[in-house]
Formats: sequence, structure tokens, C-alpha cells
Amino acid sequence: MGKFLNFSVAVLTAAALAGCDTVPAPRLVQAAPPPEPVSHEVPYRWTQGNAPQAYKDMVDTFGRHGLKPGEYVVASTIPQGETRIVVDLLTQMAYVYRGDKLVGASTVSSAKRGMVTPLGFWSILEKRPFYRSKKYDNAPMPFMQRIDGYGIAFHGGNNPGYPASHGCIRLPMKFAEKLYGLTKVGSKVVIEG
Repeated sequence: MGKFLNFSVAVLTAAALAGCDTVPAPRLVQAAPPPEPVSHEVPYRWTQGNAPQAYKDMVDTFGRHGLKPGEYVVASTIPQGETRIVVDLLTQMAYVYRGDKLVGASTVSSAKRGMVTPLGFWSILEKRPFYRSKKYDNAPMPFMQRIDGYGIAFHGGNNPGYPASHGCIRLPMKFAEKLYGLTKVGSKVVIEG
């Protein structure tokens, strides 16, 4: 190593004395910066923090980091209190609270491309154990819970794991039934995405 260093210094010194400016100066190689920490936070278009918190509550309550299409979890005991539903359009999940306690979570299927599931704060306006769509070929909407004046509702239906509805929030059938039993007209809903 010493011989190589002496040779390099000799070459650079000779080039400098000869007036040669074509010998490049030694480059310092800077180490690459450490990689950014991987974040498991998801970028929301509109959020009040309910959906990210609901996900954390699901992990804490049920020990689950996600659900497969059509899958849901429900607490074995349901406390008293007001029911509140948080829907996360980005991850296609719904979370149900009684008071401040998460009591259930489910996959959903919201509006497909070209259709809209509206973001924002809503309330259950109407409930019917069985209903048929007036807009879409009399399609069945079991355990229907309408949240707006245009017909957007929670109901049981196909839950493929991606947005596929005309705007409604489809739930696995058994979960739709359980949710129907937990809510009342006036129950609060927040939809984020």
C-alpha cells in the first residue's frame, strides 16, 4: 500500500510541476445516505385520522393486520353505546365502534371506476332488512342502510376485494346482517379515502 501511495503522489507532483492540468484530482467518494425508513402509513386524499386509527385499533383488538376479501371479525361481547362506522375506501375496509371500542371490522367493495362512494360525514337515514335497487335493475340489497338522498347504502353483496359497486358499500352478507343489528337510524358514518 505504501509503494502505491508514494507512486500516486509522485505522479501528481510531476504533473503539477510540468504544468499539466489534464491529470484529474483525486475524487472523494461519499457514502450513500442511509435509506429512508419504510413507512406503513397510507396516503389519504381526505382524512380526519379515523381510518388510520381504526386500522391500529383492529391490530390492537383482533391482532389482525389485514383481512382477505369477504372476511370480517367481530368481538365476542358488544358493549353498550352509540354505534359509529368508519369506512376506508383506500384499503377497502369498514370498522364498527360501540362507544370508543372497536367491535368489528370487515372488507368492503365500494364504487368502481366511473362511480362514486362519497367521502365525508354521514348518518344512517333509512334501514330495511331487504330492499331492491330502483336504479340498477331491481338488484337485491339485503340489510340495506341508506346514508344519503341518492341511494348510497351499506348492504350485503359481492365482496371481491376491490371497488366494484355502483357507489354503495357492499359488505360480506353475514357482516351486513350483524351491522344491521348494531345500528339505528341516526348512527354516524365517516367515509375516508
